[in-house]
This record gives sequence, structure tokens and C-alpha cells, in this order.
Amino acid sequence: MSSIGVVVMGGVDRSGREHVVPTLLSLIDRLARRHDVHVFALGHYPEPCTYPLRGATVHDVGRVDRPRGLRRFVLQQRLAAAIASVSTARRFDLLHAYLGIPAIVATAAARRSRLPVVVTLDSGELVRDDEIGYGLQRRLIDRRAVARAMRAAARVTVTTNHMRNLAAAAAPGVPVEVVPLGIEVGEFHAAPREGPPRLLRVGSLNRVKDYPMLLRALARVASTMPDVHLDIVGEDTLDGAVQQLSASLGVAAHVTFHGLQPADRRPWFYERAHLHVVSSRHEAAGVVVLEAAAADVPTVGTDVGILADWSRDTIERAVVVPVGDDAALAAAIVAVLNDRPRAERLAAGAREWALAHDADWTAREFERIYNETAMSARRR
Repeated sequence: MSSIGVVVMGGVDRSGREHVVPTLLSLIDRLARRHDVHVFALGHYPEPCTYPLRGATVHDVGRVDRPRGLRRFVLQQRLAAAIASVSTARRFDLLHAYLGIPAIVATAAARRSRLPVVVTLDSGELVRDDEIGYGLQRRLIDRRAVARAMRAAARVTVTTNHMRNLAAAAAPGVPVEVVPLGIEVGEFHAAPREGPPRLLRVGSLNRVKDYPMLLRALARVASTMPDVHLDIVGEDTLDGAVQQLSASLGVAAHVTFHGLQPADRRPWFYERAHLHVVSSRHEAAGVVVLEAAAADVPTVGTDVGILADWSRDTIERAVVVPVGDDAALAAAIVAVLNDRPRAERLAAGAREWALAHDADWTAREFERIYNETAMSARRR
């Protein structure tokens, strides 16, 4: 049994249902069955706290309200102190930092102790989108911090080949391994889908998800399929702007905004959907694509994350369109809705991939990486 410290920004709420990252919880759950796992959250809660979750122990270092550079330094100090306090009885074998900021903070905090750090990049660490102010590659100080963390890490993993290509530009020469974060496939089920065509979009209402593009595409679809309906599941971070746009585009009657839903409620939405839609400007992977696949729902979406990977495979698992092209998205939606045999082929191909790369597979892959990393550290 190893002693593993997992460093995250959040996604490990004590409820285990709300404000969680399901793939992260699945990994923690499986690791905790065989290892001593401590999760260090960098300010999910306002005040420092400790609580059990999925067989692991979560140590939240408390929120830091400081300017960005100083905030990272304070988090680094708090993380180092938290790790030291936990590891007095038994030294950690390694840390696993999930996402860019935890990677930056964890590699700095572990430098003095020479504790090996595995880094997983699964968000906007490797992209730059100035139009919407997104990504850690926009500012020189952040670009350097990400590259420094990648070079300091014992191992670096990303979730798709799409991200590996971006990593090669962000930190040339750093070896990067692709390890998809699998889902709990058994939580999602196929169901008979009758009635008017129902689309589903799962994702926070934010600028990178590009809801304006999705709503423009919906307006095009509704002009030929007047009974189409779109369910949107996700937290609204744009203060009602997307709802207002749906009204101005004349599609408000075709959309239902369900807001943020607990993780265990999400399968119900997939069971009602005929087609899952992704409109994002960037995705590191796109776990929702795998959730749809597990429920036998085909996906039409933009050329990002796992959809970008699948678009280059010989097996057709999804229909992929250029980022920002609402006309292409609308045409693809109509084409798949009108071709049931093709929709079933897409769903079957995607489900096969999701089953082969489920949460159990992911845990085994990371345990392999942990063992190799710990052995390498002991030889030094």
C-alpha cells in the first residue's frame, strides 16, 4: 500500500453530490480501496477543514483572497504545511496534482522535500483564447509557471491526444502521457426515447462553452424541426445572459434551463435525450461525451477534446464540426436526428470506447504510473 497525496482546486465537496468532479471522485474512491489517500483542496471552502470522502481524507487549506501571484505563494505555504502535518506518521510516496494551479502550487511546495509529483492537466492550462479571456497561456507569467511545473513534475499526463499536442507547444521536450479520466459507466443506462427530438447540453454556462453558438444553431434547427427541444444542465455563471439571448433569438420556447444538478441526477437527463450536443471553444477531454456514450446517446459537437481525438479515428463515434460554426452544427444535428441507423452506430462506437476506458481502467493506469514514479524516486 502506498501513501498518496492528491492536490486539487475543488470538486471534492463533502456532500459527494454537489460541486464535485465525478471522474475525480471515482479515481479517489478506487485509490482509497488499496492505498492511504489524502486529498488537499486549495480553497474549496472558506476556512480550513478536514473531512472523510470516498475512503480518503480531505484537507482543505482554506480560501485565499489575494492577488494572483501572492495567492499562489500563500497556497504553496499552506499546502506544504498541510502535507508536513499529515506525513509525520508516514511519508507520502508521491503527490498527484490535478489541473494547472494545483500543479504549479504542488511542484513548488514539494521542491524542498524532493517529493515526486505526478501532474494531470485537464482544463485550460495549455490554451490561449484572448477573445473570451480564457486559458493560462495568455500571460507570460502563467505560461512560464505552467511550463516550470511540467518540467518539475516526475510525470505529466493529459486526458486526450488533443491536449498532448497543446502540451508539446507549451513545454517542448517534456514527455506527456495520455490517460483519459474514465466514468462510472454503470450509473448510466439506455432508455426508450420517444416523442419529439430532444437535445441535451451538459456544461456550465460560461464563455468557453459557447452557448451563443449553440443557440444560433438551435434557431436553425427549429426552423426545420419546430418541435425540437434543448435541455441545458449546468451552473449559470453569466447572470442570465444566455437566457436573454435565447429570447432575443426567438428560441426561448425550445429551451429549458435546469441549472446546476447533483452528480447523481445527471443520468436522468441523458436517458431522455435523443442527441447530445457540444458547442465548446475548448475542452481538455469532455467527460459529458463519455456520459452520453454510456447512456447510448450519440454526440454532435465541436472539434475539441475527446471529439477531436475521435474525429481522427477510423471508427466513427461522433459527428464533429469546426469550432464556432453554428451552421455546421445545425446541419449535423438535423442529419443525425433524421438518420436513426447512423445515430445508433455512433452511439454504439462511443459506448464501446467508454467501456474500454472506464473508471477502473483509469485507476489501474494511474497506479502503474505511481509505482513507476515511486520506484524511480527510490533509485535516486
